[in-house]
Amino acid sequence: MIFALDAMGGDHGPSEVCKGAIEACKEHSDLEIILVGKSGEIEPALDEAPGEIVRRISVVHSEEQIGMDEHPSAALRKKRGSSLRMAMEMVRSGEAEGCVSAGNTGAIVAGGVLVVGRIAGIDRPALGVALPTLNKYTFLLDVGATVRNRPINLYQFALMGNVYSKKILGVAEPEVALLSNGSEDIKGDETVAAARELIKNSGLNFTGYVEGDDIPYSRADVVVADGFTGNVTLKFAEGLMSAVYSLLKEEMGNRILPKVGMLFMIPMMKDLWARFNYEKHGGTPLLGVRGTVVKAHGRSKAPAIANALRVARSFVIQNGVGVIREELE
Repeated sequence: MIFALDAMGGDHGPSEVCKGAIEACKEHSDLEIILVGKSGEIEPALDEAPGEIVRRISVVHSEEQIGMDEHPSAALRKKRGSSLRMAMEMVRSGEAEGCVSAGNTGAIVAGGVLVVGRIAGIDRPALGVALPTLNKYTFLLDVGATVRNRPINLYQFALMGNVYSKKILGVAEPEVALLSNGSEDIKGDETVAAARELIKNSGLNFTGYVEGDDIPYSRADVVVADGFTGNVTLKFAEGLMSAVYSLLKEEMGNRILPKVGMLFMIPMMKDLWARFNYEKHGGTPLLGVRGTVVKAHGRSKAPAIANALRVARSFVIQNGVGVIREELE
């Protein structure tokens, strides 16, 4: 199973990406990885890898890379030799079964549309993430692929989220909801209100609106939002959990009795943090395109890259793209 990995994407450069590739290959014996990027920076990072692992990792040189602050579609068109575009082209040609990148989100989305191509019937793709909630996972989409949406886009996100929840996450009858500023029918702006009517009449198990504070309590299996709102929601949840974790450690360090109690609480805290830590969940699939494209967090270090490759591998094994295409047809 071959994956193209954008070695130049993300905040930490090829060193952490290469470590993540090595870690993923150690965990999965069926993985082969093509590292795309500047060979002079990639190859030294592979020197300490075991020979059996190195034989499953190849390097494709790329002189260009797309920066986090570049205009996505313009950079993708201008830099045809960029590591991200070359990785995407491998998916389109069939040389790789999927690609993973921690790079510019907009460029990844643009590449999914312009290079890999959209599934018929999908106007715009969506990034979805399974959020750990009170007693299950809630699949939130879109979390940043499409910032401005029309009602039809939100409707299509609902369809894809329903399929993903049912076929990939194993929820028998997913409850689908729209994220809004209130649970009453009169809430929501014109776009959300129009999307509500489309989804309500679609045959999906639609439960209406949910608010932000409903998500942690698992009030829906699929929550649909525009990319701007979904991204803000996701980043707030990540930041909140990180802040709470830090505050707990700080308070325990400042007080005598909590230090004793902390010895018993450490396993619980680690388990709780693991549920919400983005590194454990790896990446999010770009839904609505004709190939497996996984976006890893921009701050990803080696463990997160390895887990993003795991997500991509699972998506291919479960035939995620084919399932969505077939269900929509």
